[in-house]
Amino acid sequence: MDLVWTASDELVSGSATARFMAANGFEAYDELVERSIADPDWFWDAVVEFLGIPFQQPYRAVRDETKGPQFTTWFVEGVFNMSVACVDRWADDRPDQEAIVAEHEDGSIDRYTFAELKAAVERYGGAFRAAGADRGDRVAVYLPMGAEAIISMLAIARIGAVFVPVFSGFGSDAIAARLAASEPAVIVVADGVQRRGAFVPMKATADEALGLVDLDVQPAVLVVRNRRSEQIPWTPERDRWMAEAAAAATPAPPVETSSEDPVLLTYTSGTTGRPKGVVHVHAGLTVKLIQEGAFQLDIRPGHRHMWLTDMGWVMGQWTTVAGLGNGATVVTYDGAPNHPDPGRVWKLVEDHAITALGLSPTFVRAIQPAGVDHPRRYDLSSLRTFGSTGEPWNPDPWWWLFGEVGGRRVPIVNLSGGTEIGACLLSVNLLQGLKPTSVGGPSLGVAVDCFDSDGQPVRGEVGELVVKAAWPGMTRGFWGDRQRYLDTYWSRWPDVWVHGDWASVDEDGFWYLHGRSDETLNVAGKRLGPAEVESVVVASDRVVMAAAIGVPDDVKGETIVVYVVPTDPEEAGDELSVELADAVAAALGKPFRPKAVRFVADLPRTRSAKIMRRVVKARALGADTGDLSSLENPAAVDAIEPLEGG
Repeated sequence: MDLVWTASDELVSGSATARFMAANGFEAYDELVERSIADPDWFWDAVVEFLGIPFQQPYRAVRDETKGPQFTTWFVEGVFNMSVACVDRWADDRPDQEAIVAEHEDGSIDRYTFAELKAAVERYGGAFRAAGADRGDRVAVYLPMGAEAIISMLAIARIGAVFVPVFSGFGSDAIAARLAASEPAVIVVADGVQRRGAFVPMKATADEALGLVDLDVQPAVLVVRNRRSEQIPWTPERDRWMAEAAAAATPAPPVETSSEDPVLLTYTSGTTGRPKGVVHVHAGLTVKLIQEGAFQLDIRPGHRHMWLTDMGWVMGQWTTVAGLGNGATVVTYDGAPNHPDPGRVWKLVEDHAITALGLSPTFVRAIQPAGVDHPRRYDLSSLRTFGSTGEPWNPDPWWWLFGEVGGRRVPIVNLSGGTEIGACLLSVNLLQGLKPTSVGGPSLGVAVDCFDSDGQPVRGEVGELVVKAAWPGMTRGFWGDRQRYLDTYWSRWPDVWVHGDWASVDEDGFWYLHGRSDETLNVAGKRLGPAEVESVVVASDRVVMAAAIGVPDDVKGETIVVYVVPTDPEEAGDELSVELADAVAAALGKPFRPKAVRFVADLPRTRSAKIMRRVVKARALGADTGDLSSLENPAAVDAIEPLEGG
């Protein structure tokens, strides 16, 4: 397949990647990729210098592998604090530039310059310390994506505590699981948030969660007045308004944290059992995120960057650090991105002159049926890049975003990694050009490969996505569970990280993802990814989203069942079912014709908008659904009826 987009002369000469290449004597991007992987000590040292990432004390060595790749440490003996890299240096250099523009669903906007952001981070840090959080203590943050969430994250880093983000859409059970596991000294919670015009009582949900856990030390609760509800539950001896606590606190200077001090403890779903507590550290995470923002989305000082996300997803931290760490303005929105109509996100682009907009394929699929009139109503000329992650693309929505919305002008920087990655393993780079639905190639400095079942590299066919060496943003393990970390990623092949995704590489070196390797469909000995089936189904304008699963079959070993969310629920019936099954058979071959097409109102999705096929399959077969705490819409699970004989 040919390139459908190539970089302009301005990008070829002016992008961060191009300037880095020129500064280090590279003529071709492929040469830079190869050198960054072969010589990571040179690469990451050069990145720190090129991007001016500030260490309060220089590191002695880039990395230490004496304990093996599983426990590599980075920027050895350096003193580094995330908040200094994201706030202090820009408060000195660009004090009057807007750092945060936070719009609420009701249209009200909070604004902070870098000077104001630094002052707020210092005050919040002082309030956390006064409330009982010290270096190494955890602070749980249950806030919508807005200025207070960003300030809290940076303030926690500033005092050397550990940031524990909690998805703003969680119910009390999911919150309680994270509080029990992390044992925070302080909890930050909003009184509530407005979504789709209704008040969501977050403080009441947090109180319910606290009542479900038995903590050795009762945490202090600091409440952000977000939506000004008149009926907020209150425990006088425990609760305090955040604004009052910050105003009374002594401003906090940055603690001299080491490169390897924990800064983030975030939870991701497990196949079964409890969620995994993923640990990230100050320097490794920050350097990797700043590097990605600069080299992948070409985020620069003065740009305006927004990702449709939440602090409970790793992209909340990505947005904060990749944006502020590169001197850009971070724009946030805490409401529903398609409320009051599917044009809301495009209005945000026009109103705030956003240059880089991040979104998920699921969001695009959800608004695509509304047509192009909504995006064309607004001025999108400020956009330079779309960012995308969360799951593999289907061709039809990819082309809709690229062609109909972006006018073939705005490239889709598709990237893929995960919570444990801290950032991404694969990413489009603007200098490569663009192929539809591709994830580009290896993220700079990350030794990715594609293995067959014998652990040998393969090209031109689907294999396991693996990493053959450590990278700075890699998790330092699971909180309190060293063995689970080793079993999850390092147990299949010696010293090789197995990520759990199917990937392939085409003849031009462009990479593609095909879904989770544990979700592969194996029909009569023929293997394919569920995304291949789903792409055919969602190409119909009568379908919003779909999930393809494999179920046992006496003849074929496994056969395909597809769960579909129709555009019009009244069309859900035998006619559409046959039409979709026939389309799959025509596109992929008769052996892959679905045994059944089932219609549902919604599909279970994580907060990152990834459809949870394993949950769909478990419900269909009447099996244990495992950990559901990361689901954004748990009600969708109960709506999936078990198959006959399941």
